[in-house]
Amino acid sequence: MTSRSISRVALAVLLSLPIAALRSQGAPPYYPGPHPDWERRTPAQVGMNALLLEAAIAFARERETPGTRDLEAAHYLTFGREPHGEPIGPFQVRGDPTGVIVRRGYLVAEWGEPDRVDMTFSATKSFLSTVVGLAFDRGLIPDLSAPVRPFVTTGEFDSEHNRAIAWDHLLRQTSDWEGTLWDKPDWADRPPASQPLAEYVARKHNPPGTSYKYNDVRVNVLAYAALMVWRRPLPQVLREYVMDPIGASGTWRWVGYENSWVNLDGVMVQSVSGGGHWGGGMFISAHDQARFGLLTLRRGKWRDRQILSDRWVTLALTPTPVQEDYGFMNWFLNTGKRRWPSAPESTFCHLGSGTNMICALPEYDLVVVARWLRGNAVDGLLQRVVAAIRDGPRPAGGRYPEQP
Repeated sequence: MTSRSISRVALAVLLSLPIAALRSQGAPPYYPGPHPDWERRTPAQVGMNALLLEAAIAFARERETPGTRDLEAAHYLTFGREPHGEPIGPFQVRGDPTGVIVRRGYLVAEWGEPDRVDMTFSATKSFLSTVVGLAFDRGLIPDLSAPVRPFVTTGEFDSEHNRAIAWDHLLRQTSDWEGTLWDKPDWADRPPASQPLAEYVARKHNPPGTSYKYNDVRVNVLAYAALMVWRRPLPQVLREYVMDPIGASGTWRWVGYENSWVNLDGVMVQSVSGGGHWGGGMFISAHDQARFGLLTLRRGKWRDRQILSDRWVTLALTPTPVQEDYGFMNWFLNTGKRRWPSAPESTFCHLGSGTNMICALPEYDLVVVARWLRGNAVDGLLQRVVAAIRDGPRPAGGRYPEQP
């Protein structure tokens, strides 16, 4: 037998092996090429049950988030009723319930409009923390426990309380930063209904690191501080170091507010927002969300390139002491399986209103993206997708619990 014949036989044997066997023999993990180059596999080819996967998708389709698809109108019905609730960034009309499922790097299932660019609301925060991570990995921010004030000399960290705020506090939403940014005071975001507003405004702020408060004004302060570090628009940083290397499409946009323009070294630059609370944030397709999810699932690595350091990913996945199901923004954790009881404890999700979810399940080499899903259906969707994995657990008694 000639060497060429031997090579052909070896290739035939290699192609006949299941993916799991190839991985066990040291085959490199699959990564998609630049958009739209993404290899599709049938559920059976990646060890999943097609009928159960179809049932999971049907479950998601049937649980579309309620309310109008006009997201500006939705704002006026929710956050627009808060103090200083007027929008200052763009909105758009959203699309159909949409999702993408990726296993072992391959596209396995899609529904809705996966190439449609839609608002992603607070899932934007994970892109924001990523550009901070890029600065950390390059030594531009050498110590996350150091105060932010030396990097921001325009007064936002000059008060006695704000002087003590470190990068880690902003990343974990434990800073309790006080002040006003882009005409939005910190107290105007989600003020507690159980406390008189005047009393809440006049309260003494908690020492940084001692309390958790989901607050978009403080998120935008982090975006502004990151801009002061990079000295260039954050969307340019994200595109150059993350989105282009992972082959994302050119359709995503990350925008700020009409009044968040600053003079940066003689050039007017827009400081972007960390969500869509008053409009703006990341506008992106589900396919591009899935690429980002695959990057975080693979701990910042893309082929032979470490885009985000493994150290940064470890820090992002470390529970916040005063909010144990939260890492860095917006890496939601499944600590103690309290958030998603049907998923492994190692599961983490990048979440935004809508619900916009990018969930990574490392134990199954799985990414699940869903958009415009009811928040109380996230666990049910994860449960059904995991149940479709042939070597994965099944619900007790083989039956799925009813979901509202």
